[in-house]
Amino acid sequence: MTDTTQRVAVVGGHGKIALQLTELLTGRGDEVTSIVRNPDHVADVRERGATAEVADVEQLGAEEIAELFTGHQAVVFAAGAGGGDPDRTYAVDRDAAIACVDAARASGASRFVLLSYFGAGPDHGVPRDNAFYAYAEAKAAADEYLRGNPGLTWTILGPSGLTDEDGTGNIDVSAEEASQVPRADVAATIAAVLRDDSTAGRTIRFNQGSTPIAEAIAADGGGAASSASGA
Repeated sequence: MTDTTQRVAVVGGHGKIALQLTELLTGRGDEVTSIVRNPDHVADVRERGATAEVADVEQLGAEEIAELFTGHQAVVFAAGAGGGDPDRTYAVDRDAAIACVDAARASGASRFVLLSYFGAGPDHGVPRDNAFYAYAEAKAAADEYLRGNPGLTWTILGPSGLTDEDGTGNIDVSAEEASQVPRADVAATIAAVLRDDSTAGRTIRFNQGSTPIAEAIAADGGGAASSASGA
């Protein structure tokens, strides 16, 4: 566990989780660069203490993204296409995520936290004709690519179904079945992971629970759902 302040780049900075994360990070003294696609979102991230960078990672290559990451110690990939068009889902949730992994390594931002989902993995089991299939495939590919990058100190987070309920500060990392978790607790978990070196090289799946977040994610406190291989 470390209390060292960091410079953190948050990709997908205007998402509901990302906005709450930004407020948590800046509130504890971290410097945050929030990468947003829409110029109209700049004011929202600035209100939470972040520096805004308008850039569409879907359209940029790794070298261009690396310029955005230079000078940061950590990257959080919280972007997503939001479902719908499968082509855009692959472009954002897979291709842009992979480009950001390459960019982080090239820029020297060695800490990388990837926001995935509870059931992600090559064996996700989603039928090809299901509307969720593209998302499941995209996340599986991005997760596996990150795991294959030894140059990065990575953590993959797999929250279950997201809600807008108030956060409790407690999660469950040992559950075998997905349930629900407030977005506020997902943001708090990302913030905690960035301060806990024991989460490096691990995939942490979680529901809302009864264990304080810092205790739940610690290497000696996680259950079977926390592992180096994920799935």
